[in-house]
Amino acid sequence: MLVSSDLITDQRVLKVAGSCHRHGYEVHLAGRMLPFSAPINQPYDCIRKSLKFNNSFLFYAELNIRFFWMLMLSPFDIVLANDTDTLPAAWLASVLKRKILIFDAHELFPEVPELQGRPKVKAFWQRIENLIFPTLKNSYTVCDSIAQHYQKKYGIKMKVVRNMPYFRAPHEKLLNYSPDRIILYQGALNTGRGLEWVIDAMPMVEKAVLVIIGDGDIRKQLEERARNAGLASRVYFMGRISGNELYRYTSSADIGLCLLEERGLSYYYALPNRIFDFIQAGVPVLATGFPEMRNIVQKHRTGLLTMSTQPEEIAKLLNRMLNDPMSTTHFPELSAQFCWENEEKVLLDIIENAVR
Repeated sequence: MLVSSDLITDQRVLKVAGSCHRHGYEVHLAGRMLPFSAPINQPYDCIRKSLKFNNSFLFYAELNIRFFWMLMLSPFDIVLANDTDTLPAAWLASVLKRKILIFDAHELFPEVPELQGRPKVKAFWQRIENLIFPTLKNSYTVCDSIAQHYQKKYGIKMKVVRNMPYFRAPHEKLLNYSPDRIILYQGALNTGRGLEWVIDAMPMVEKAVLVIIGDGDIRKQLEERARNAGLASRVYFMGRISGNELYRYTSSADIGLCLLEERGLSYYYALPNRIFDFIQAGVPVLATGFPEMRNIVQKHRTGLLTMSTQPEEIAKLLNRMLNDPMSTTHFPELSAQFCWENEEKVLLDIIENAVR
């Protein structure tokens, strides 16, 4: 299994690897090593490559070259590429060694916000998909919208394995800012996540703190924005927290956040795992009304939707959710429905069909 992350917080990849390991596959999970990467302890083999380049096109080139030679010099029956950025190495090695390739599309890679406004880089990844995608025989993705997009474009039929958490019983709360309530964001601190709107809204939100869990490219900018707004005692940056511990923080929240800017089709079609994390934790969500999120939040009454980017409107909705909390008595039933134990069955069918 190939992925471009450092494995620690990539919950989808760890769940897939864990499912394969528990069902008898010998798993070797390969990612990257970063200067701040914490030790990783899993019951299967984890390989993390220290790279000379950690950003720009040179990073992707070095990563794929290292992965390619690792595959060529190692025995394997199946190579599973996570996202388009690991696909060149996996595809070429699988062709040369006549082995099975499985592809997991976490997003519409050429449409991610980081590539908007970078036409040459976007065109390069688009050419990679144009070359390889028509040849894919075993592939899956995170939601129906992305599966339909790729079927229409390349004629391939992708299965859907949604990025859901394991089923969990209610857990004790780890955070307490009494008498303030907790508004929680968890995930990467990257562009397009709507965090600027929420920070700007916080002076208008009554008796609540904003807790931000995660790290990423814009963390320093967000911290500076909160300081400049005089919100040092109301906006807390917790950094990266391991998946095993994260649920205890999630369960402490009164409101979860899943706001995205409309920056390309990848975000527009997104179905982030935190939508389901908040259901498992019994926490209502304020989410952007894009199609996949709307289909869950509206249909199953798990929070409020908005298309607004204005801090005043965000603050109004947050105050409404805090002052008139919605019923969550139906969340336990939804938790049993929206859990990895159910998605795992689809995943294992894909793998078993690939090896027949």
